[in-house]
Amino acid sequence: MPSKPRIYIETSVISYLTARPSSNEGIRGCQYFTRYWWENFAKQQFELVSSPIVQQEISLGDRAASQKRLEVLGKLTLLDAPKEALDSLSDDLINAGALPLKARIDSFHIAIAAINNVQYLATWNFKHIANINKIPLIQQVCRKADYQPPILCTPQQLLMEDF
Repeated sequence: MPSKPRIYIETSVISYLTARPSSNEGIRGCQYFTRYWWENFAKQQFELVSSPIVQQEISLGDRAASQKRLEVLGKLTLLDAPKEALDSLSDDLINAGALPLKARIDSFHIAIAAINNVQYLATWNFKHIANINKIPLIQQVCRKADYQPPILCTPQQLLMEDF
């Protein structure tokens, strides 16, 4: 049996998965899709991975909420990357204009996934990661550095795929 594709679970997915329902209708919809995908498809279709960077991010904030997020993350395989390679690809993404300097953490998510040859990166971060206007440049930068870029997508988009 072929192995499942790997998917990097970015901070926003874990946050939407564990948060109480938002009063914002759009965010509440994203939370719904995240929970539905997670409970019905994620583990069946993918090998779920994340990183110590996500661990650092989800550790912040309300103690009870961060504990819920950490419990979810504790069930995933954490990937890292050599510091030199991580910094280099992150710098390339920022220098090319694929992400702004203020989004360095987001560039690390993409870099860790690419360096580890992870096929997908699940996120709700449309501003810096799943930005339709920046995805081609992100892909170009990763390929130029000899990495296969991950497919940047949301849990909702993954529900529409047939794996």
